Amino acid sequence: MIFIALGVILVFFVIIPFACYLRVFYLKRQKPLKPDEYAIPEEEDYLKIKDQLIKWIDFARSHPYEVFETTSFDGLKLTGKYYEKAKGAPIEIMFHGYKGTGERDLSGGIERCFALNRNALIVDQRGAGNSQGKSTTFGVKESKDCLSWINFVLSRFGNGVEIILTGISMGGATVLTATEYDLPKNVKYVLADCSYSSAEKIIKKVITDMLLPVKLAYPFVKLGGKIFGGFNLESTSPLLAMEKCTVPVIFFHGDKDGFVPSYMSKEVFEKCKTAKKLVLISGAGHGLAYPLDKELYLNSIREFENSIGFKY
Repeated sequence: MIFIALGVILVFFVIIPFACYLRVFYLKRQKPLKPDEYAIPEEEDYLKIKDQLIKWIDFARSHPYEVFETTSFDGLKLTGKYYEKAKGAPIEIMFHGYKGTGERDLSGGIERCFALNRNALIVDQRGAGNSQGKSTTFGVKESKDCLSWINFVLSRFGNGVEIILTGISMGGATVLTATEYDLPKNVKYVLADCSYSSAEKIIKKVITDMLLPVKLAYPFVKLGGKIFGGFNLESTSPLLAMEKCTVPVIFFHGDKDGFVPSYMSKEVFEKCKTAKKLVLISGAGHGLAYPLDKELYLNSIREFENSIGFKY
């Protein structure tokens, strides 16, 4: 009887949570891509613009850049690539999405930054690209990594540098969650593209999409994060961060996003108490707002910057 009880405990408190951790949070180290290899998502929406995505990646690989490194609050080496448009211009610190890399998700961001006459620092989040780590935490620990990058930029470029925090998908949640901290005045605003409102909500949404019982499955996912990833999924979120946010925020989301529904950006937008703007891009899928309507995207940023008095 004791062995049966121990077996049940092992299954429910070790084996199943570990399986959930591996499925949801564990980041397997990827081999570096060859010059003719590209990490293009296989979904139809991305394949439709594959040539554009490859063009952006080729530009990111060939354009002059400087590799930056900083250390996370828990001792991980974090890396990024800095692309300079003009000396003294504002710097966007850009964060990629779930199980992505800076190159895969943000190469088009270089074009966008240059079009707005600003510099781009594209970082690999913990466990991605050349950054250390084995777990993604859906923005819980990554939001603290934002502070490490802000401090790095201040030390590298001086206290007069102007900073914009930008993120797409989980990266959007990362920068939104970072607003719960006491950010320096150098951070002029946050740009969040197709962010979810909380890790709990997006994970439960995915569980539902997989036709699995949410009430049964989610507790094991949460437990796997606690035991094997060392974090609590529900300790913070973009929604909770809005209670402490003191910087302006612009939100972008495609209204055809099938992965992170646009209502999640609306939820965070409604909670935000600072200067804010929500831009829904008609017909855009997940992470595709900018490539689908570049003119609207850029003009929305310019209008937002004018409304908050941000000039450079």
